[in-house]
Amino acid sequence: QVELVDSGGGSVAAGGSLRLSCEVSGWNLDGVCFGWFRQAPGKEREEREGVAAISAGGATYYGSSLQGRFHISQGNAKKALYLQMNDLKPEDTAMYYCAADYCRGPPLVGRFYTYWGQGTQVSVSS
Repeated sequence: QVELVDSGGGSVAAGGSLRLSCEVSGWNLDGVCFGWFRQAPGKEREEREGVAAISAGGATYYGSSLQGRFHISQGNAKKALYLQMNDLKPEDTAMYYCAADYCRGPPLVGRFYTYWGQGTQVSVSS
């Protein structure tokens, strides 16, 4: 059974940093894409924004205006996924989710992912 467990959220002041983690278990990870998505307050699941993604080959993708502040990486054997977030802004406040699936579409589009973590809350105060 595939399971994703994300963690690392919290409350920080603007300009601060957080590192999100996602543990991946129960899967043959060949050909799998991983992504981080966020759902802002008041938004529906279908409106989750692609934050960052990494393809099976290791190529990385970032949502507009996030590259340079956010960095996605993987742990050994792709069993962990990380999102380093720096210079956080109040507009980064959201529930953040890791996601995984075989690479079958644009990596930052949520509908191409079947498996999701439970979410971790990030709150940034001004």
